Amino acid sequence: MSGASLRRRFEEIAEEGRAALVVYLTQGDPTPSASVDLLVAIADAGADVIELGVPFSDPSADGVVIQAAMQRALEAGGGLSSALGTVRAFRDRGYQTPIVLFGYSNPIFVRGVERFATEAADAGVDALLTVDVPIDELAELHEPLAKVGIGVVPLVAPTSTPERIARVSDFDPAFVYYVSMTGVTGSAFRGACGGAERVQAIQAATKAPVAVGFGIKTGSDAEQIAAYADGVVVGSAVVRRIASAGDPQSACSSVAELVSELRAAMKR
Repeated sequence: MSGASLRRRFEEIAEEGRAALVVYLTQGDPTPSASVDLLVAIADAGADVIELGVPFSDPSADGVVIQAAMQRALEAGGGLSSALGTVRAFRDRGYQTPIVLFGYSNPIFVRGVERFATEAADAGVDALLTVDVPIDELAELHEPLAKVGIGVVPLVAPTSTPERIARVSDFDPAFVYYVSMTGVTGSAFRGACGGAERVQAIQAATKAPVAVGFGIKTGSDAEQIAAYADGVVVGSAVVRRIASAGDPQSACSSVAELVSELRAAMKR
């Protein structure tokens, strides 16, 4: 798959009359090898897209749940190289579920954007979401990634102006990630700021599907958002289950159970 194929996947899901379930986990938590098994469990349970968080030492946009997961992952050997290896191992098992690498810009720029783009494409990455790269600087990533077929996923916040939102269409994104509230990941869910009207305005301005994330934890939360968004992103709830499972096998079972519940709740 690729950035363009990921966009088509969103369109296919919309034709099925439902929203896409986008599931996040932190690569390397609890171990890099366990992450591959977790990806398989999540895909088998019904995730339409997987966001694979790249461990980073200063995850400023994340709350305590994902911060702790990133620390565990770094201690276990997770990181950008390991994340690319995890994607490759997942592909080697025959899975085509789209994968968005989710993280921060520093490891990519240290590695070199051109080198990263080549390695990410070779591993089987479909798109990249960097939470700390504003729309003004996104071309630095978009252009080399587009050459190898990898898309970028722009972020839109409740505070984003109409002018900035309109600029997102320049990148022809596979989808847009709408941050449902101000704050960090794992915050208490209060519904998407602006609700359906805000999401519809973003869809119209960007000409792209819109997935809503931040704070969504339960089937009820997911059902509420799925009524009007193109996708629903669940992260901290998944990471919390992994942390409390005790061992990788139990983590796979627990996460698969949650993903199945979310998928069932999102049927329109």
